[in-house]
Amino acid sequence: MSGCGTKQEFDPSLHREKKPSWIKVRLPSDPTFWSTKSLVTDLKLVTVCEEAQCPNRWECWSHGTATFMIAGEKCTRACGFCAVKTARPDPLEADEPQRVAEATRRMKLRHVVITAVARDDLRDGGAEHFQKTIRALRELNPETIIEVLVPDFNDRDWALALVMEARPHIFNHNLETVARLTPLVRSRAQYQRSLTVLQKAKTMVHGKVATKSGLMLGLGERLEEVSQAMDDLLAHDVTVLTLGQYLRPSPKHLPVIEYIDPSVFEELKQLALAKGFRHVASGPLVRSSYHAANFRPELDVLEAIAADLKLKALA
Repeated sequence: MSGCGTKQEFDPSLHREKKPSWIKVRLPSDPTFWSTKSLVTDLKLVTVCEEAQCPNRWECWSHGTATFMIAGEKCTRACGFCAVKTARPDPLEADEPQRVAEATRRMKLRHVVITAVARDDLRDGGAEHFQKTIRALRELNPETIIEVLVPDFNDRDWALALVMEARPHIFNHNLETVARLTPLVRSRAQYQRSLTVLQKAKTMVHGKVATKSGLMLGLGERLEEVSQAMDDLLAHDVTVLTLGQYLRPSPKHLPVIEYIDPSVFEELKQLALAKGFRHVASGPLVRSSYHAANFRPELDVLEAIAADLKLKALA
């Protein structure tokens, strides 16, 4: 994690980097993987597992889990790290929330993650579609933990409020990288805006939601910058953190500057826990929704309720 992320280091011709031994993905063998794939296809759903080329999709699908990507598979932004295609999006599908809820029921998920492409073509950025999906999920799967991984909605408070009115259990918005690299890595997104969106989401429901964010490593960030990003997230009431290795989707995307050793990921995990994060997933193949069900969001909710009761008692 010693790279400086200069313009020269991000030369697209540097694509053929050799992956270290710890960057290995097991191919699917469990029949559950193929039944899940068939179910997703039958219900005409899109998963970020495939669209974003997640290295864990074999493992997650083999355990009957998936992260659903609503609002289409065409994004209005062109981030330098992302495998999702950039193009003019198609109209929203009115029955998609019900299809996602039905897939969740059939898969018997106890924790479902809902994400979406950035829809800057829509006035609300797709916020109402998130709201409808959360409500459909809760109606058909009342015991399932609902996590949303959202874009920034261009920092429109009223759009963010649409999502929070549906009361997801976990609100996730990724910082993706450190402040210095944000203009290079993230299209249109802003470091401070992402922090603000995370804090506003929690404030809107009086703390009764777990907030979560993630960073990709290997883009040229420095250790002190990662530490500062942790501090910034904590200062904005984020309690869950994911740290993973950036893997280049194609020659058109930003190259990997450094492959971070697994021991460094473990050190960063301990650092984050020591700083005050409630739950941290850190490793080369960790992604936003990796082992998401391991976290217990009710801890954050109970803490918020206890704080409310304490304030009322003092009033």
